[in-house]
Amino acid sequence: MSIETDNPLPSKEKKITPQPQTPWKTSGTERASSLIFILAAAAASYMTVALTPMKGILPLTLLFFIFAALFSFIRGNRSRGIVAGQDSAAGVVMAIGMFVALLPIASILYTTVSKGLPGLHRGLLFNDMSAATPTDPITEGGLSHAIVGTFVMVMISLAIALPLGLLTAIYITEIRGRFTRPIRFLVQAMSGVPSIVAGLFILSAFVYPITKTFSGLMGSLALSILMIPTIARTAEEVLRLIPEDLREAGLALGGTQWRTVAMVVVPAARSGLVTAVILGIARVAGETAPILLLTGGGDQININPVEGAMGSLPFYIWKSFFFGSEEAVARGWAGLLVLLTLVLILFATARFFSTRKVR
Repeated sequence: MSIETDNPLPSKEKKITPQPQTPWKTSGTERASSLIFILAAAAASYMTVALTPMKGILPLTLLFFIFAALFSFIRGNRSRGIVAGQDSAAGVVMAIGMFVALLPIASILYTTVSKGLPGLHRGLLFNDMSAATPTDPITEGGLSHAIVGTFVMVMISLAIALPLGLLTAIYITEIRGRFTRPIRFLVQAMSGVPSIVAGLFILSAFVYPITKTFSGLMGSLALSILMIPTIARTAEEVLRLIPEDLREAGLALGGTQWRTVAMVVVPAARSGLVTAVILGIARVAGETAPILLLTGGGDQININPVEGAMGSLPFYIWKSFFFGSEEAVARGWAGLLVLLTLVLILFATARFFSTRKVR
């Protein structure tokens, strides 16, 4: 016979609530230790510069990195062994490489912005230089003709280079005929062709024997020569990322090869191909040598690419620096700032499309 009670005996076991663990996060002790080693490296580098003939920011920076790598190795070796010390030192070396790579870029951006801002004014983007000269006050004239000319020439060169570059990439990745290797070699060789060579080719092949005049169309032809390898090589790498299963599925459903490429492969690589186009535009937007040889560099807005000189941002910048006066140099830096801003926008757009998830 069992005896039931209304109040059972309380259990002596306690509930243990699991706490989330984050071993990858740096603890407060480790952060303090890192700060101490950074301060020690800074002090050691400063004392070395102060007590030796080495003077200046460059020796101070180099010594700081050297002492930081050395102290990081000692710290890791004492706490976790020689392997951890080597890993810590390697991390410092990689940080040094990143700093050295970013330093020129930061310097270029800082110089362009600091010297280009004084040349900006209200009518810069809406006026042309038809009624002003580079030596006039900075508030007179503008670069609207240069922006319009650059846009016209880049669009014409894109209309020429996009189908040629895309078809070249499709032939190399999809058709894979007997000319695949020679075409790939030529595309790679064209990537290294100096821009002045493209300009001289158009000058000797079209301007002197046929048109005998400068125009935006001749500049567009030279820019298309420079744009084709960029689009072709980028599109080739993008098409190689498409899984073979998609191609096999299209063929298994009864589609021909060209229908599979046009309706399956190319749409699947759409975002990457857009990136290739934007990179091609950014590649030629700032080219100067062929523009100087072929366009004539007009000072007023001209949207007719086959008649009359056509201005552009590279020509505007070169002409402003050529005059050399204070106002002209300010115009040149302002034009350089506008061109750099446009190129950065293009690269940011390419980055956005390359990382966007296709739903």
